[in-house]
Amino acid sequence: MDVAERTAPVSRLERSGHTAFIENNKLYVWGGYQVVAGEDVMLPSDEIWLCDLDSGTWERREITGDKPPDLSGFCGSYLNGTLYIFAGCDPDGHTNQMFSVDLREQNYLWKKVTDTKGTAPSPRHKHSCWVHRNRLIYFGGYGCKTIGELRNAPTSSFVLEEMSWATIGNTLFRCWGWTNEVNVFDTETATWSMPETRGPAPAPRGCHASALLMNKGYISGGTEKADLDMFCLDLETWTWTKFDIPASCAPLGRSMFTMTPTSDHTLFIYGGLGTHGNTLNDAWQFNTQKREWNKVTHPHNNKPRVCHTACLGNDNDVVVFGGSSNMVIVMDSVAVLVAPSDNHCRDVFIFQAEPYSLFRLCEDFIGRNPKLFGKYLDWLPSKIHNKIDKRVAFFSAMKPVLTA
Repeated sequence: MDVAERTAPVSRLERSGHTAFIENNKLYVWGGYQVVAGEDVMLPSDEIWLCDLDSGTWERREITGDKPPDLSGFCGSYLNGTLYIFAGCDPDGHTNQMFSVDLREQNYLWKKVTDTKGTAPSPRHKHSCWVHRNRLIYFGGYGCKTIGELRNAPTSSFVLEEMSWATIGNTLFRCWGWTNEVNVFDTETATWSMPETRGPAPAPRGCHASALLMNKGYISGGTEKADLDMFCLDLETWTWTKFDIPASCAPLGRSMFTMTPTSDHTLFIYGGLGTHGNTLNDAWQFNTQKREWNKVTHPHNNKPRVCHTACLGNDNDVVVFGGSSNMVIVMDSVAVLVAPSDNHCRDVFIFQAEPYSLFRLCEDFIGRNPKLFGKYLDWLPSKIHNKIDKRVAFFSAMKPVLTA
């Protein structure tokens, strides 16, 4: 890492609209945007940040190769050591390109995914993805279609919002709107397909949340409904199920929030932009067996978030990173707009989803109170001593520390 990289500003960690995942108790963060001089600026695509969740220290890694353009509204997915980035908006508009980087290699190298079989989805952004059996299964989003595509699509699968001409690649698109399509990319055969689904599908949408439990993909939010809805798609039979929940028992409707699986039958949601325009700080659990919502009492009420990420960590912790603490909505006579905001965050905080083991409790207690133990810590075996040192660093100051 050269001098310029070693002195890279820590503030570059502040971001929203990024992608993140956890592997070996390290949080990987790529992409997103922040505000510079009052303007939204996309963060570099030739770098990825790693946070050691034991110590809280950050490391920047360079990615060379055929890097993606600056993207917003893309979808990032992690499968078998490889990060895939699909679609979004680049400086020229909507795209349906895919890029991948193998993070098991010593040197990270972007590759543009080409020579695929089947028909790729039309350009879009604000979509989501389930990772299931070596497949990337994409749902929804906002994008464009040709008149021919729209004519051949079911009327319930696309909500037309506007009509304007745009050439993307060699294709002339005319129709813009929201979709509820399901598109599958098989990473082993590099093949695109579109399964025929059955059952009550969600309305076309974007900025929703998705999660995978066993062989079922769940979709929630992203519409203007007053209360939060929930659907699941059986990824073997391609059958949709709608959960009928009384409005009085459901959370406030929202978009740009997170939904994280914490057990075989539990989904954890946090934050988002409420239908009334406020950035939310509430947390809920949805039990897929009982089909009921339960509000979660938590210590992070001072951390409202939107456009953040929430990943499943050790001991079924939900690890939240980044996002905006106060999304600014501007309304005029024509449209509702999101104004550039300096409220992007760089902190990592954790929700405990289940009781910790005795070892974890002891580890965290010592990490929070090292002075109580003094020289006795030196008597610990080196492996445990090293782990405790990291926990001390984590609890003493959860501030980014750049390492080589």
